[in-house]
Amino acid sequence: MQASSRAPAAAACSAMKPAHCTVLQIQIDRRGLECRDRFGTSKLSWAVGNSALHQCQSPKRYIRRQRRRHSPVLQVGCNAIIGDQNESIATQFEEICKEVPKKLGAFYRFCRPHTIFGTIIGITSVSLLPMRSLDDFTTKVLWGFLEALSSALFMNVYVVSLNQLYDIRIDKVNKPSLPLASGEFSVATGAVLVLTSLIMSFIIGIRSRSAPLICALLISFFLGSAYSVDVPLLRWKRNAFLAASCILFVRAVLVQLAFFAHMQQHVLKRPLAPTKSVVFATLFMCCFSAVIALFKDIPDIDGDRHFGVESLSVRLGPQRVYWLCINILLTAYGAGILAGASSTKLFQMIITVFGHGLLGFALWKRAQQCDVENKAWITSFYMFIWKLFYAEYFLIPFVQ
Repeated sequence: MQASSRAPAAAACSAMKPAHCTVLQIQIDRRGLECRDRFGTSKLSWAVGNSALHQCQSPKRYIRRQRRRHSPVLQVGCNAIIGDQNESIATQFEEICKEVPKKLGAFYRFCRPHTIFGTIIGITSVSLLPMRSLDDFTTKVLWGFLEALSSALFMNVYVVSLNQLYDIRIDKVNKPSLPLASGEFSVATGAVLVLTSLIMSFIIGIRSRSAPLICALLISFFLGSAYSVDVPLLRWKRNAFLAASCILFVRAVLVQLAFFAHMQQHVLKRPLAPTKSVVFATLFMCCFSAVIALFKDIPDIDGDRHFGVESLSVRLGPQRVYWLCINILLTAYGAGILAGASSTKLFQMIITVFGHGLLGFALWKRAQQCDVENKAWITSFYMFIWKLFYAEYFLIPFVQ
């Protein structure tokens, strides 16, 4: 019995002994009966050296050789190793598949999507204002538009991500779901994303050779940095007036005038001549940007008060700031109705008058349900204001 069980083991050892290979040591386990039940023969445990491991990692050639040398136990062993490797790879792949959507979701929140949508819609709307006919829609014009849009989006990501980088402690109170505050992204990851966004924005802007676009990017970089960076004379978000001025100048002045000039002067090669639409857009967005700058601090009042940020909501109280913002927007919609009524073209007049009236009514109706003390409600209303902001850019091209 003992001799017969050692014979296959000796044959297996001789099969695994080329001159350059390490010996495959085979031992008979004492639990013979249990091993026979599992494998149909004695359980083998072997220590695999360098060459033996390589043979098991290329199973097809090795197994074909061993079949000719009648070594079914080694074949089962190699198959077991391959099965373990495949199972490990499958497990890693499943983990990656689960991790990728989480990271993408975190990056989506990191970019503050409501500001991204505002940039896309705003620049697209303003870029249409210099167009006079369908002949203006050429490949060159499309390329100039994409240069402006992509560089602005990267700068947008830089500004909002820099703010998160310096506001981690505040965001743990105000916005704990943000990636840096929640720990989904490390500080190093946030810094890399901030720097990458800034570099990409300036690379695209410089390659465009557009003076208005480069000027817009430089001013956005300065104001976005001054708003967030915590060094002497900066960190302007601590002051309500300076914080509102940063947002107002970028959203109301730069987006309208700089990108209009980029399209008209640099892309279309026409003399810079502001139109009624771009003047109206600049004035209207001054009101809207001021409201966004003031309103965004209402849900954040607890964290701002705790960390010494003197926002207007902290100084005056959320209720007063809330109704101040509502009244500013209703006044702006009234001005929009008057601007539309002054149009000499009937179709444009109907669109602008009816559109501003409808948006103003929707704002007034929802404002009556106010619950300023409810953070979830006030955050939802803030996002509603952003939706009104998007809708206004669809009306601006009709103001003529």
